[in-house]
Amino acid sequence: MTIKDWPADERPREKLLKQGAESLSDAELLAIFLRTGVTGLSAVGLARQLLRHFGSLRALLESNERDFCQQYGLGPAKYVQLQAVLEMSQRHLKSTLLRGNVLTDAATTKQYLQHRLRAHSHEVFACLFLDTKHRMIAFDELFSGTIDSASVYPREVVKRALEHNAAAVILAHNHPSGIAEPSQADHNITQQLKSALDLVNIRVLDHIIVGDGETISFAEMGKL
Repeated sequence: MTIKDWPADERPREKLLKQGAESLSDAELLAIFLRTGVTGLSAVGLARQLLRHFGSLRALLESNERDFCQQYGLGPAKYVQLQAVLEMSQRHLKSTLLRGNVLTDAATTKQYLQHRLRAHSHEVFACLFLDTKHRMIAFDELFSGTIDSASVYPREVVKRALEHNAAAVILAHNHPSGIAEPSQADHNITQQLKSALDLVNIRVLDHIIVGDGETISFAEMGKL
């Protein structure tokens, strides 16, 4: 039985149109991306098989070209298509931050930072540089380190903020361990950067730590 033979409200495309994309399972969303199945498997069946192989939708989306293309039913054309979809998603989030206030759209800000930082296997420290209306001017990855830590230099952060003529910044870094809980070193560098940027009248609005599927906000914790 093919997907066309399924009841209309069980077909992924019809279900999306009727109930919205959020109503679909990972396999159903992936099936829409795949469009067709392979011999003996519908698109949904192939999607389920791929999710079992990779372990999760995220692992599939973040897989490299070789691992992706080695799977039955996939190939270079699908890999290129997937990279285009991911890039469009990232650009959409970025354009939202360029137009609006990052503080009033905190969810999009966190999404964008997760998208940019979560996949790194080593620790990366970055900054969102903002104008006087808290719209994004630029996102810069400034420092990277080992899987455990990154060396962060306040002078370099201040220099880059001045180059961008920023009025405020949001600090961000990832924890490759997947656990977003801030360390004492995270608290210390936050205060050092806040003091350094205060000297040139640039506000630190937040420091966001990106873990595996979660983020921690210093502002929300009352730690700024």
